[in-house]
Amino acid sequence: MSRKTDCLWKDRRHILWFPITFDKYRVENGRLYCQHGLFSQREHECLLYRILDISLTRTLGNRICGTGTITLQTTDSSDPVLVLKNIKDSRAVKDLLSDLIEKERVSKGIAGREIMVNSGMGEDFDGDGEIDFDDYR
Repeated sequence: MSRKTDCLWKDRRHILWFPITFDKYRVENGRLYCQHGLFSQREHECLLYRILDISLTRTLGNRICGTGTITLQTTDSSDPVLVLKNIKDSRAVKDLLSDLIEKERVSKGIAGREIMVNSGMGEDFDGDGEIDFDDYR
């Protein structure tokens, strides 16, 4: 049985300019997949709409090599932080991911507050029947 996949982006972690590592990343079917290892492989996935925040770090060495590291904060309990290390054209990839995340949220009708509530971050700790985000301070 064939499964239709629309790979929107894929890359490997780079060393200098060369993608010669065994860390692979790809975006398809509304998910971000991270695969690590050669002999013993580990793959994890995160639904795009569960990504809350994206940051980009580019050291001087990264800028010289045209790479950067993208850090993703998620509501996924198994992988709350995903790090895409030494990605080629990292600024363009970060922008692409931001757009894809927003499109996934819109297509599923999910707002930022719903993500907080559904992830367990919006619980009623004081028992008054209301979700107070001040309880997290």
